[in-house]
Amino acid sequence: MSEFMAKTSVPCPNCRQPVLIELNRLFDLTSNPEAKEELLSGSANTFQCPSCRYQGVYPTPIVYHDPEKELLLTYFPPELHTPVTEQEKTIGPLIKKVMDDLPPEKRKAYLFKPQTMLTRQRLLETILEADGITPEMMKAQQEKLLLLQQLVNITPESLPEQIAQYDEKIDEELFILLSRLAQASAAAGDQQSVQALSNLQQALLQHSTVGKAAALEASETRAAIAELQELSKTGITRENLLDLLVKNTESEIRLTTIASMARGGLDYTFFQTLTDKIDQATGEEHTKLVALREKLLTIVEAIDQAMKAQVEESHKLLKEILAADDIAAATEEALPKINQAFTEVLNSEINTAQKTDDTATLTKLVAVVGVLRAASTSGAVLQVIEEMLQLETTEERQKVLEVAGEAINDDFSQTLSGLISQVESQGDQPELLDKLKEINREVLRFTMRRNLNNGAK
Repeated sequence: MSEFMAKTSVPCPNCRQPVLIELNRLFDLTSNPEAKEELLSGSANTFQCPSCRYQGVYPTPIVYHDPEKELLLTYFPPELHTPVTEQEKTIGPLIKKVMDDLPPEKRKAYLFKPQTMLTRQRLLETILEADGITPEMMKAQQEKLLLLQQLVNITPESLPEQIAQYDEKIDEELFILLSRLAQASAAAGDQQSVQALSNLQQALLQHSTVGKAAALEASETRAAIAELQELSKTGITRENLLDLLVKNTESEIRLTTIASMARGGLDYTFFQTLTDKIDQATGEEHTKLVALREKLLTIVEAIDQAMKAQVEESHKLLKEILAADDIAAATEEALPKINQAFTEVLNSEINTAQKTDDTATLTKLVAVVGVLRAASTSGAVLQVIEEMLQLETTEERQKVLEVAGEAINDDFSQTLSGLISQVESQGDQPELLDKLKEINREVLRFTMRRNLNNGAK
């Protein structure tokens, strides 16, 4: 963990009892493209006091950096009552890190004139304004938030009537905002709010126009996937794939889902088979099949264009990584952008390098693979550890270990031990250290018990 983002013990603003919280003071899009979303969503620096149950966003100094928009913003919470000279001592190292993380050629004049934000609200507004989000749009967002707050406090019996009353204001953006609020509540450990927001989401899906449409789309997608999976049990051919598509010709959602998952089968031979069937058909069936062909051609073209764009972007990204002085660092920085298309491009380039005996390029590509594998493993490990840290009882943590199963291995233990050593060396998070050590003991008991069971078989 970064020195600017680490779990630390802080006094609760309400009761002054110690609270373990992950404080993030630096939101730098150079190293973390998701930093903006974390800050804007309200999920960053949230907490819930275990003593008095007080919850909210913990006041902490913030430096925000967006190199693309040439934004360097600083904010120091006035409630901290920190003298200006002391503020500079806190903000200074954060700005220095921003500078250090940029290559010399990208250090522009705006970096030497950081903008001071007097309020957190003004900080968020400035970020949004740089994205072209107008005050009117912000007002609309605020209205949606107020509507959600109003709906979440309504009794379940009255919700359908209230949802119908505000149906025109319930759109996809409101669902996105609802999801963000749920994520922030989960991050703060506020399970009561998470449950309330989840219940509201279900009610909106059932009773709002947009919700019903989304629920229908999800249902249709699941049904299409299930049908395709059932077909795969006996083997998918062009003929039975065509029969499946004909069966679902009235549902645009199902057609798109099946076509996306079985794109490889929708080739020239498939469309020739469909055309032959059209030539043999008459009347209503003929009209239906012609319409199906037009729909499928449109869907396939859209899929191919999207895939082409992804592949082109992946080639560009891989080229940038391979051109970097530090391949590992460049790959780690690019992790949020890496998807299935990138993996396929990477594998293709490895095959090409092997066939052409391009040892230099192959070495670089293998280094990229190493980082991706490590990220996949460590990410899963840290996710399990983070989940266990949120649980209070041994029984709950044991269930997590049982679900993780074979993922609880030597790599897991080494990562956990390394994390313990890191926290121990910092010396300022005794509560976190104690909990990590307890988790380590439970992991040891779990692995020993599993080894004994395996040995008895």
